[in-house]
Amino acid sequence: QVHLVESGGGLVQAGGSLRLSCAASGSIGSINTMGWYRQAPGKQRELVAAITTGGPINYADFAKGRFTISRDNTKNTVYLQMNSLKPEDTAVYNCNLRQTATIYWGQGTQVTVSS
Repeated sequence: QVHLVESGGGLVQAGGSLRLSCAASGSIGSINTMGWYRQAPGKQRELVAAITTGGPINYADFAKGRFTISRDNTKNTVYLQMNSLKPEDTAVYNCNLRQTATIYWGQGTQVTVSS
């Protein structure tokens, strides 16, 4: 079993920055993908960014140039640095960890960007 805990969400003005963290604990394999997803009210959950052990990174188009995903394998933690935030970035941000055929999700953290 894997447990994920997100932190770092909050309220920020448009143009501001936030850094989200997601710490994983439990039975974590050496090869896995950790990612950030978001879901705004009335919308489907969408990928923000994902990073695999060893470095392959995938960004959604809206995240390119504004968001940076990184991970610290020694801490089993993934980070999402979000800059130049826009009101449309307002959503619940969840992290997940995928290893073998199993996906684990955190509880989510609210990000609200005011105009």
